[in-house]
Amino acid sequence: MLKETLNSIVPFDAATIEQLIKLFTPVQLKKGDKFAVKGEYSKNIAFIESGVLRAYYSNEKAEEYNKTFFTENNFVGAYSSLITQKKNLIDIDCLTDCKLLVATYQEVTNLYDQYPKVERMARILAEHFFVRKEKREIELVTLEAKDRYKIFQEEHPHLEQVIPQYHIASYLGVSATQLSRIRAQK
Repeated sequence: MLKETLNSIVPFDAATIEQLIKLFTPVQLKKGDKFAVKGEYSKNIAFIESGVLRAYYSNEKAEEYNKTFFTENNFVGAYSSLITQKKNLIDIDCLTDCKLLVATYQEVTNLYDQYPKVERMARILAEHFFVRKEKREIELVTLEAKDRYKIFQEEHPHLEQVIPQYHIASYLGVSATQLSRIRAQK
């Protein structure tokens, strides 16, 4: 599925896709395992073959705020750390058992000069990521919780059956009790 996903972003020639795909190694993580750790330096990106991960912030009181979910056939990484080469500000945990194809970010970026389509793919992925992030930020400040929940259901139709409700509540910016009330209104 990695090859199909990459070719859906940028139509690669055989030589380029071969160079890119060979950088990815299969890795299996268990529910609860960390893909990225706050305070450490990230080096890897991954393509999710199966499973669900979450990126979240935590404060001094150990309160957690879900930033985003990563699901199959998508890429995951602590992008700010990868790009800036500074420590992670977030954690990324597996909410389910996960099958990933992992590559070193630096090895991917090393292909940019020789294989311009790899750099183009990375730019397109970054643009999509930015648009999704901006959309979510606007929704958090302009929409009511019930409307954010409806959008969540449309964008992630199967996630409610896979992950705990308190993670969804955190992602929506509401308490678990508020989410229960919203769900009861349906």
